[in-house]
Amino acid sequence: MMIPAKDSLDLGVIVGDIRASLNFYQNVLGLTFVEVVPLPFGTMHRLRFGTSDFKLIEPKKTPAKGVVDMYDQFGFRYVTFVVKNLSAICAELKKIDAEFVIPEKELRPGVRIAMVKDPDGNVVEFVERG
Repeated sequence: MMIPAKDSLDLGVIVGDIRASLNFYQNVLGLTFVEVVPLPFGTMHRLRFGTSDFKLIEPKKTPAKGVVDMYDQFGFRYVTFVVKNLSAICAELKKIDAEFVIPEKELRPGVRIAMVKDPDGNVVEFVERG
């Protein structure tokens, strides 16, 4: 059984265009820059959301692109950010013509969501509980 060292999960994402990904996650979504770390297989750009680290990895060798779809393969399919300002986030995403997988909507009473694709086509979910 694992004993947590902090109250959140971290995520590493291999990206195809580090500039586009940094712009999306840092400038559009507002994740905080922490550091750049050289790794044996590339460069990690560590961003933070709350207590979670969101690590964008710029690989030295570009990997083959896999299936990018919510339902066409097993495995992790999307990342979720629990937020307090869903409508404001969606307004900013519309300004940059982000592709919405699910536009802002009420999922069930007291829970609103939206899902978009990031620059690499990864699905990003936003949840607001009220």
